[in-house]
Amino acid sequence: MKTTISDSLKHKAKQQLASNGHLRVAVNLSNFLLVSTQDPNGEPDGVSPAVARAIADDLGTELRIVSYEGPGQIADAAGSDQWDIANIAAEPARAKYIHFSPAYCEIQATYLLPPESPIKSIEDVDKPGHRIAVKERSAYDLWLTENLRHATLQRAPSLDESFTLFANEKLDALAGLRPKLLEQQSLMDGSRLFDESFTAVQQSIGCGQAMPEAANYLTQFVELARENGLIAQLIDHYGVSGRLSVAG
Repeated sequence: MKTTISDSLKHKAKQQLASNGHLRVAVNLSNFLLVSTQDPNGEPDGVSPAVARAIADDLGTELRIVSYEGPGQIADAAGSDQWDIANIAAEPARAKYIHFSPAYCEIQATYLLPPESPIKSIEDVDKPGHRIAVKERSAYDLWLTENLRHATLQRAPSLDESFTLFANEKLDALAGLRPKLLEQQSLMDGSRLFDESFTAVQQSIGCGQAMPEAANYLTQFVELARENGLIAQLIDHYGVSGRLSVAG
């Protein structure tokens, strides 16, 4: 098992990622498990910013957080010199222009069903005529777009609006991350949440495609952070154990 990253690789990664003397990390504010609080200075805090701080500390550079309202906006900003690394879910559509590290943590995505729904299994959600509410441009929206064959997606700008769409339009299912769906289930008496998941949204560290040393460094950093317990410690520290898991 590798226990350290070479100084040579760190130096090259720092040159590519923090040439201006600081490391800019893009953070998705809509993921309440990964960005769960604020630090004393009012900056976003949680597992995601803490991982970024650990990277900046390892490289010996200052960290600057660049906040975005959702992962789609982070992806849109790739290549525009707004961020150096991005804490974002790895998806094939995004991998065309962002290099992703291995995942450092993951969150189950599943469906909430309305009261008295005839749907019995998670596979039965994808049937002709079924309508599924989803937060637009979320990682699970991208997954469903690629993998659904029969059901149709109806998108909303935010998590709360996706629930409102689901409830008001009497849709067949609401797709989302399990922890948020557990909260939303309490808003609809008789609704049912699947124990199974249709995918697990894996959170990674992204950088530009034309940065081979930086990409290699981020891969090694994440692998070490999983192996040495750093990710598990952060999940426990920010009180999201049982809702967020270390990626395998």
